[in-house]
Amino acid sequence: MNADFYNEMYDSAGKLRPHYEGFAAWLNSISPERLASKQAEADTAFHRLGITFAVYGEKSGTERLIPFDIIPRIIPAVEWTALQAGLWQRVKALNAFLHDIYHDQEILAAGHIPSEQVLNNTQFRREMIGVDLPAGIYAHIAGVDMVRAGAGESYVLEDNLRVPSGVSYMLEDRKMMMRLFPELFSRHMVAPVQHYPDMLLENLRSVAPKGVADPAVVVLTPGAYNSAYFEHSFLAQQMGVELVEGRDLFVKERTVFMRTTQGPQRVDVIYRRIDDDFLDPLAFNKDSMLGVPGLLGAYQAGNVNLANAIGTGVADDKSIYPYVPEMIRFYLGEEPTLHNVPTWMLRKPDDLKYVLAHLPELVVKEVHGAGGYGMLVGPASSKAEIESFRARIVAAPEKYIAQPTLALSNCPTFVESGIAPRHLDLRPFVLSGTSIGMVPGGLTRVALREGSLVVNSSQGGGTKDTWVLEN
Repeated sequence: MNADFYNEMYDSAGKLRPHYEGFAAWLNSISPERLASKQAEADTAFHRLGITFAVYGEKSGTERLIPFDIIPRIIPAVEWTALQAGLWQRVKALNAFLHDIYHDQEILAAGHIPSEQVLNNTQFRREMIGVDLPAGIYAHIAGVDMVRAGAGESYVLEDNLRVPSGVSYMLEDRKMMMRLFPELFSRHMVAPVQHYPDMLLENLRSVAPKGVADPAVVVLTPGAYNSAYFEHSFLAQQMGVELVEGRDLFVKERTVFMRTTQGPQRVDVIYRRIDDDFLDPLAFNKDSMLGVPGLLGAYQAGNVNLANAIGTGVADDKSIYPYVPEMIRFYLGEEPTLHNVPTWMLRKPDDLKYVLAHLPELVVKEVHGAGGYGMLVGPASSKAEIESFRARIVAAPEKYIAQPTLALSNCPTFVESGIAPRHLDLRPFVLSGTSIGMVPGGLTRVALREGSLVVNSSQGGGTKDTWVLEN
């Protein structure tokens, strides 16, 4: 056990943490053969269900199974309560920031965030200036990536406010654990997560346009070749709403309709899983075949609502991330209860100088990057990789931020060699509408490669069930 990393199950003396004691006793009673058999059963079931994702650029095949680990990550109730309060605080401030920058821009006028950082950001959508949204909500579904570092402190690694994915894996992981090990759930008071689709639908219906008594909700997908298509179809099915592609919708008199066998049906709320650029070929990318011509006009007129809102990307851009604590102070008058990872902004000459001198020690990320792509993990990179990345930074420093290489916490994980520690993070999902809520836990992603700190599924990561204990 490496003392440099916080272990979720054992303390620094090798003693079980109290919330893992019951699970550890069960685990010790299970033979390695039974665990291996159950792991194989889970893999087979996930294949059969089609729980896969696409990896762009791979020639070997379009879809891959996300590895599932049968050893859960366990969070005690008191820890979850504090984490939930901090997440609500953060998402409230982010929504307030989005409303402000598309209206009065008070935080910019006060000088708390440089105006050019927002107004010149490629994710800032001028088409949204002055557009009023139901309940003032922009990020209806937020996935906030959390990590625990060496001494056990929790940090927010990034905010995902555009089209955050992964909640279907959270739900399927729980179903799989309950199927494989029902005895565990009779021994532990594990907070349920299965009601997430009901919460999501209620949340979406709560932000329908004014005067709509029985709102029609749809999930808008780019189609079956999208990496998260399984999730799109899963959530539509679980909510009992239609899964549609752009060609299934049309706009007439600034109102959105769905083509059905019974004729056109009005659509009031669209849970869109398509990026801004492809939503409306009349307003954004004219070559898009994925969107709905005229959708922006219907949206601006208040005749349909989109979740998440157009233009939310500016708030989850990595160049804006360092300012979230200031947003919390400015809009809520509170001190942040969740902390950011210390961050160098390479557009600043002093930060750039420091980072270029310490590249082998740091993690460098593209400000618009996602999915683990476009980043440098200094300690895990060769000299040639570091020097190649250095040239990219020098050519366009404003495109990058850098952070220390965190000693991510680890948790026992069932791998080929047996049970061994692997690094992980947590993505809880926060729902904002006329109220704010979330199910206990979230998606735990685990870096299955020994020593790896990159948990993204596209980079070889897997998932675990996340237990929040109720007692």
